[in-house]
Amino acid sequence: MKTITRRDFLGKGAMLAGGAYPAMMALGLLRPAPAHAFNLSGDGKGKHIIILGAGLAGMTCAYELNKLGYQCTVLEARQRAGGRCWSIRNGSTHQEVDKPAVNARFDDGLYFNAGPSRIPHHHELTLHYCKELGVPIQVYNNVNEGAYYFAEGKGPLSNQKVRVREVHNDIRGYMTEMLAKSIDHGSLDGNLTKEDGEKIIEYLKAEGGLDIDKLYKASARRGYSESPGAGDKPGKIADPHKLADILHSGLMDPDFYNVAEYTYELQMTMFQAVGGMDQIAKALEKKVSASIKMGAEVTAITNLPESVKITYKDALGEHFLTGDMCICTLPLPVLSNISNNFSGDVSRAIDYISYNSTGKIGLQFKRRFWEEDEHIYGGITHTNNDLTQIFYPSYDYLKKKGILIGYYNFNEKAQKIGALTYADREKFALEKGRLIHPQYDKEFEHSFSISWHKTKYNLGGWAVYNTETRKTQYPVLLKPDKRVYFAGEHLTYLNAWMAGAFESARSTVAALHARISEQQVQYKK
Repeated sequence: MKTITRRDFLGKGAMLAGGAYPAMMALGLLRPAPAHAFNLSGDGKGKHIIILGAGLAGMTCAYELNKLGYQCTVLEARQRAGGRCWSIRNGSTHQEVDKPAVNARFDDGLYFNAGPSRIPHHHELTLHYCKELGVPIQVYNNVNEGAYYFAEGKGPLSNQKVRVREVHNDIRGYMTEMLAKSIDHGSLDGNLTKEDGEKIIEYLKAEGGLDIDKLYKASARRGYSESPGAGDKPGKIADPHKLADILHSGLMDPDFYNVAEYTYELQMTMFQAVGGMDQIAKALEKKVSASIKMGAEVTAITNLPESVKITYKDALGEHFLTGDMCICTLPLPVLSNISNNFSGDVSRAIDYISYNSTGKIGLQFKRRFWEEDEHIYGGITHTNNDLTQIFYPSYDYLKKKGILIGYYNFNEKAQKIGALTYADREKFALEKGRLIHPQYDKEFEHSFSISWHKTKYNLGGWAVYNTETRKTQYPVLLKPDKRVYFAGEHLTYLNAWMAGAFESARSTVAALHARISEQQVQYKK
């Protein structure tokens, strides 16, 4: 019978089980623990780990490795930590690749989240770190039936704001009426054209989550029996309950009827950090501040036979740093421009995995007219123009002033608006926004915008996979390239979410620590 080494077992465990956790538990290196406590055994004293990037993933790696006794050096190109977890406040400075630096001029105490703004209730690890780091949270109102739909066009309801609740309830009412007619009489309204009928069928398919054969199949809308996570963990969707079971259980009675966001990650309850999402990043930074070198822009990553060498530059010039291992959390569009000696497969994966374009603008108003005049407390107004979305703040209710997110757009729309000057972005946001809120003209004070795809050390919002890149390129970066490991939201099935950064950091720390622990065992032998 062929024997298997601990290292081989760890490697096979990582491939078969989607990460190093099961293998480490089997070897006694990881003790089972509730509530996401990360109780790794062994220590890393005498080992130096270089971490590239002081975003959530990088700082979490340092935080957990420090607990184990590792020496960590975190290189961060900016003069701030947090990466995309950034709340814009008075005095915040930002510079895009084709624009001059700009400073925010908001009133003290006001802010908006330029990056992540929401925490789903099922992102347990994010909530765990909020608790462990002492970051208070509050409810984030993501679903608001009192917000608006606004469609530019030529229809009877175009170019006017319509309450979400009106659209939701009217459409559902008409759809059920037509379905009832079709069941009773075997036909739809004779006034409908063939084209109208096709549009209705398409709507029903989208509304009901139907497949191409107009049959309902369970999807991520109803959640997961096994949650998605880092590594080979896409999540498992359970079979749906039978309609008769739901009906006979009383779950279709009026007491249970409610409208919510269909997307799994956007279903209430959602949370936010009190005082801005950057409070999470700041709490992590306090834990690892001694390890962070700010203003250190990485220019080269070199795997050596017994170490890894990082070249970086700062205000004083070029420097070299050598460590036992490296964890790279840099966004892939940034990493693709850094000199390295990675394998061809890794270099190809870095280049092939794309990131989306996205942008936001914060608009400060002297009066919270959306609350006072229109009774909108949190939530989102959706449009079909380049604004895409207007977000209402879910904090400081009934205060005097506030900041709206005047647009939150993606892809082609974000590229179009991101190409404008800061002044023209503001002009655009006000021009389109006043169609919904004429109060803009009287109440507006200041703005601040950011396009993540034009931000030097990001060059995109978050990783976007297609079927091919998820299958062929994603697995490549889950494994280390010699002494360099990769981590970040882009290496999970939780792209764009803070949970992706946390889950990936833990998975990478577990894998790296298992490797070091095995080396120590072999050395002692």
